[in-house]
Amino acid sequence: MASTTLPTSNAQSTAPSIQPQAPITTPAFRSFITRLSSSVRHGFSQRRPWYELVDRSSLSRPDTLTEAASRIRKNSSYFRVNYLTLISFVLALSLLSHPLSLIVLLALLASWLFLYIFRSSDQPLVILGRAFSDKETLGLLLVSTVVVVFLTSVGSLLISALLVGLAIVAVHGAFRVPEDLFLDDEEPGNAGLLSFLGGAASSAASAGAPAVATRV
Repeated sequence: MASTTLPTSNAQSTAPSIQPQAPITTPAFRSFITRLSSSVRHGFSQRRPWYELVDRSSLSRPDTLTEAASRIRKNSSYFRVNYLTLISFVLALSLLSHPLSLIVLLALLASWLFLYIFRSSDQPLVILGRAFSDKETLGLLLVSTVVVVFLTSVGSLLISALLVGLAIVAVHGAFRVPEDLFLDDEEPGNAGLLSFLGGAASSAASAGAPAVATRV
């Protein structure tokens, strides 16, 4: 009796292999990093020489509060990138001196980036076997942010470091005589530190907007 050989199919070879795309390689994340790095490079290109900031011959006590306010306004327009660097240095120094707060803040930032902003919309978040929708994920992240910022030492640390940095900037701006400083022709006279911060924030928001818009 002749034996018949049944045809066998290799299901493993014919099945399409699906490899999930890592969040860090998504085009939205690459676009965000590219725009953010270009914004940082453009900002630092406007930095003034540090020797102008620490020139002791240009320091004098203001006679009135009005003069001090005028000096702060002019110096913040001229040294806005330098002032922002000083504030960032104070914030970084405060976080490095409190490693636990730094780890918590980095974990919160990573959660926003990889669990919501740059997570693919067709891949739901699954925790302990339960799938969370985008709205539920957003709600969890918002609650976590409120808890971390307002109910832990992270928020008080950031606020105190920011106040110290602003105090350093205000003291220097009040005592630095701005008569020898010349703003560029394209820079308005009232463009100060807050306007630079607003521009940086808008640049970061526009970089992450395409990823967030896909969830709306």
